[in-house]
Amino acid sequence: MIEAELSRSVQRWCKGATGATSAAKLSGGASQETWRFDIVHPDGPIGAILRRSPKGYGAAPTRAAGLAAEAQLMQLAYEAGVPSPRVMHVLVPEDDLGTGFIMQRVEGETIARKILRDDAFAAARPHLARQIGGVLAGLHRLPQDKLPELRSRTATQEIAEFERDYRSLNWPKPVFELALRWLRDHDPGPSTEVTLVHGDFRNGNLIIGSNGVRAVLDWELAHLGDPMEDLGWVCVNSWRFGEIDKPVGGFGSREELFAGYEAAGRTCDPARVKFWEVMGTLRWGIMCGGMMQRFREGPDHSMERAMIGRRASETEIDLLRLLVPRGS
Repeated sequence: MIEAELSRSVQRWCKGATGATSAAKLSGGASQETWRFDIVHPDGPIGAILRRSPKGYGAAPTRAAGLAAEAQLMQLAYEAGVPSPRVMHVLVPEDDLGTGFIMQRVEGETIARKILRDDAFAAARPHLARQIGGVLAGLHRLPQDKLPELRSRTATQEIAEFERDYRSLNWPKPVFELALRWLRDHDPGPSTEVTLVHGDFRNGNLIIGSNGVRAVLDWELAHLGDPMEDLGWVCVNSWRFGEIDKPVGGFGSREELFAGYEAAGRTCDPARVKFWEVMGTLRWGIMCGGMMQRFREGPDHSMERAMIGRRASETEIDLLRLLVPRGS
């Protein structure tokens, strides 16, 4: 069914295209899907990815920028030289595919454990932390006057929102209480610079090839805020996938990340980065708790929800490592 709809769509906007083939669903729940397919073209197949909310599911979650904004951000990044897929087409009603966009497929790996262990990426791994710093510097330089409308959040607002989310779980955790108190005590206040923040820049949302970062994915949590938030989030222990002594995604050190960022002409504030790393660790812990709550109370008692939910306890250990001095 979807191949027929894709075929009709690509023939309208891709010059010379005669149809679509090899459609395969990569991921998605009820409200959002990702499909891989090939555009049939006289010059050879064109690899493509469809990101969409099917008909009847147009609304974005509260924190999400929305698919239209995501497409605009990705294309802006692509045109500015930030590694990002090229957006080929934004869906219109005539496509009969819902809301979303089609982007050119970028070949590479997104599975974090493969990136951290497979020989194919051995040459790239020692350079990834510094390279990621440079990519983030480029992302944070994207001109605000060209950005879509995005939510703007300060650290103080984020603390209050995450505390509300945590209290709503009715699942008391002393370490989360400690983290909330630490965040309130160390709130750095409004950032002197407000930039685009990706919001989910981490190992797992990057396409990596033998030469390093090929594309940044999943811009749906993009917003305006403190650029140090992205540097803190990529250092959260959950995104190291077992390589806990390499804070930047399991690739390398914070110093390498900062060096890459500053070599690209921007300035790091390590104290603010630590604040956002603590915030990010708590954020992920609360999200895991939400998964466990939905597993217990909702109709979908999936094993995946339970497995993610149990990871809340891992974030407690991570928070203690960040907040309690060694030897205490």
